Amino acid sequence: MRLGIAVQGSWGFFEEIYADLSAHHQTQLFSPRKVAVPFVQEWVNWRLFRRDLQTFLNRNDVVFFEWASGLLEAASQLRKAAGYVTRLHRYELYQWANKIKWETVDKIILVSKAKQREFSERLPEHASKTVVIPEAISLEKYEFQPRPFRGDIGILCHITPRKRVYELILAFYELLRSGYDFRLHIGGGQKPLYMDYYNAVHALVKKLCIQNQVIFYDHVDNPQTWYHNIDILISNSYSEGLQVSPMEAMASGCYCLSHFWDGVEEMLPAENLYLTNGELIEKILQYSDASENERQSRRELMRSIVDERFNIDKIKFQIRSVIEQVEAI
Repeated sequence: MRLGIAVQGSWGFFEEIYADLSAHHQTQLFSPRKVAVPFVQEWVNWRLFRRDLQTFLNRNDVVFFEWASGLLEAASQLRKAAGYVTRLHRYELYQWANKIKWETVDKIILVSKAKQREFSERLPEHASKTVVIPEAISLEKYEFQPRPFRGDIGILCHITPRKRVYELILAFYELLRSGYDFRLHIGGGQKPLYMDYYNAVHALVKKLCIQNQVIFYDHVDNPQTWYHNIDILISNSYSEGLQVSPMEAMASGCYCLSHFWDGVEEMLPAENLYLTNGELIEKILQYSDASENERQSRRELMRSIVDERFNIDKIKFQIRSVIEQVEAI
């Protein structure tokens, strides 16, 4: 099969899947030309983009769009010349869903049942084309290395309002008032559009006088090692597709707790979920006060969940199967 691959955005969730697809099919990456032409550069590049995209579609039997965003929107406006499969993670549902001509798309992969429900409610006429295949990670890349509990709590994300790092710091301050010795590790760094939030988070730590207990990191280049210094990883977001960092942490030997964003129940047991800061503090203290044997048992459960549901060796086969089904239509 001649398989076109169109990626607009991060490759962070796609590298192993791309390697698997390339091993089984003749793949071609979409790479539009760009020229520098004074005064009319934008117009010329748009024309080249549309021409190159149509040629790309014509040359392939199926085209897979990682991220249901701008490239899929543009392709859906052109003459359909191949089968189209896309993977919708989260943000595309709010920024691109109303711009795409979904009648041209043959299969839509959603990363959670929660996102499938949301997509189906908004676009019920295309619900039959959806399939749920969760995000996944490599268990070889994230080795299980649990350690004795030391009180290190972590969150790994960009510091943006959606991740609710500010609120986590307030909860952590209340936790410290319980008299326990904890440290909060905040990894992931800033995003240009949210400098005010980034500055506010740093200012809050200073106002609470907890600089010695809160450690900030910029972009974490080696999360595998970073997780091995964390006892409890927190996901405090209000919205996710199916967040990958908890999967990585669970595989690495961390215990994980999460705010009850829609869909997280597909990744973590109910006892690992909270709604209020009070519930979060209570769950952290329960884990801290547990015996080492009990903590080890809970960490092993975390790893087994990832192995069973989010192992990239299983997920990449499922995605390839969906693509091959479209080619056979």
